[in-house]
Amino acid sequence: MSNYIEYGDKVAFHPGYYIKEIIDESGLTQADFARRLGTTPKNISVLIKGDQALSVDIANKLSRMLGTSISYWMNLQLAYDELNAEFMRLQDLEKERETFKMIDYGYFRDNMGFPDLPRKVDEQIDRVRKFLEVASLTVLEEKDLAVDFRSYKEDLSRSNIINSNVMLQIAINETLEAKIPQYDKKKFENCLDYVLQLTKKHDAFLPETKEVLGEAGVYLAVLPNMKNSGISGATKRVNGKVMIFVNDRRHYEDTFWFTLFHEIGHVLNGNLGATSEREAEADEFARRKLIPEDKYIDFVANCDSFNERNIKKFADSIDRDPGIVLGRLLIEHKVAYSDIRLCNRLRHTFEYIKL
Repeated sequence: MSNYIEYGDKVAFHPGYYIKEIIDESGLTQADFARRLGTTPKNISVLIKGDQALSVDIANKLSRMLGTSISYWMNLQLAYDELNAEFMRLQDLEKERETFKMIDYGYFRDNMGFPDLPRKVDEQIDRVRKFLEVASLTVLEEKDLAVDFRSYKEDLSRSNIINSNVMLQIAINETLEAKIPQYDKKKFENCLDYVLQLTKKHDAFLPETKEVLGEAGVYLAVLPNMKNSGISGATKRVNGKVMIFVNDRRHYEDTFWFTLFHEIGHVLNGNLGATSEREAEADEFARRKLIPEDKYIDFVANCDSFNERNIKKFADSIDRDPGIVLGRLLIEHKVAYSDIRLCNRLRHTFEYIKL
């Protein structure tokens, strides 16, 4: 550090700067001055260099020795600290601007009600920072900031990490504000069969799903996908509640339901916030929960054609939406994505709706 700071047209001197002047004018050595002051030469040395803040004790001793007031010395320290803080804030703002280049402010304008603020980058940064409740946007560059999250990408770029953390921060803050009880695992397990019935309620499944899970202390945070993010879902325990985060990245209900039950599998297994260790297990839970495995195997083995009629008939027999059945058939390459007519008739799109 230095015993003075210059920034623009401002300058502030550390109290050590003035202590050195006093020692030089006195003709004493630093060691002799320290003994007269009732402290150690080392304390005087670090003060003179500006490496240590002036304590109330030393300010009191200086005031007695030199006939000054304690406030005189403490005000010198305060002025130095304030300019130093401003200097560090501006330095961090430069770094924040680099981080912010990776973030689409339009996401907040279009989905969170932010004002447009064209070309007012610093004001945009300030609003996003306050909304996310972080000290600096640079913290969003830390991969495991809040959740050791699961990604659909193997190699996450800097932009992927930043934008994933943006969505996770929003989801966590929503969970903190949610008026729901503490997590109750038994209630959570008991409500899942009812939640599965909601797969057929295309216009109303989301608010009802949120309500049912909320009664068990699980907050479902569903957000619009942020471009360049690398995350599909995540879980975290938040203040006694459980957060399940899902986005609308692929825009299909069957994908939403699979992601949701994948995350539910992690919650039930106590694997909140973890990444690749138990992904296959969570995938298997979601597959079996959405479509009973024995019935699916029998359907695949005995179906002469995976057409609309047969898929609907099987879906009705297990009380699921046909799109979920079709989604699995597509993943397993039993139906081609190029069958546009079948996909358009059975797969329902899903878009984020602010509730």
